[in-house]
Amino acid sequence: MEIAKETVASVHTEITETQYQTQVTNGKHTIIADEPPAVGGSDTGLSPFELLLSSLGSCTAITLRMYANRKQWKISKIDVDLELFKVEGGTLINRSLRFEGELTDEQKKRMEQIADLCPVHKMLVGNMMIETTIA
Repeated sequence: MEIAKETVASVHTEITETQYQTQVTNGKHTIIADEPPAVGGSDTGLSPFELLLSSLGSCTAITLRMYANRKQWKISKIDVDLELFKVEGGTLINRSLRFEGELTDEQKKRMEQIADLCPVHKMLVGNMMIETTIA
């Protein structure tokens, strides 16, 4: 059965002979992914797990900024800190939000709810499929 697909994003990754160092490009931008020395990498870039957290953190911050702008709330800075943990039965991501600006407790609570609406958050907790093929 063929699944209808709509492209949201695409990247190309390439690894050569430098131990675990991987170039990730989208055609315009390039970042380096690597592993820390403790697992044999060169530590020349973020690890794959750190890149995953980066996606969630940046999506959260952008979603919160869009919402705050729409509401015309005066927030000069939004910080999102993330930690990834292995736990019994799976994985836990701890996400902590901090705001600089004029927010009431009620507005902060609303921002906490909005964080869960970021597209990457919804993708990570939702029904995700990964299809692998040989090119």
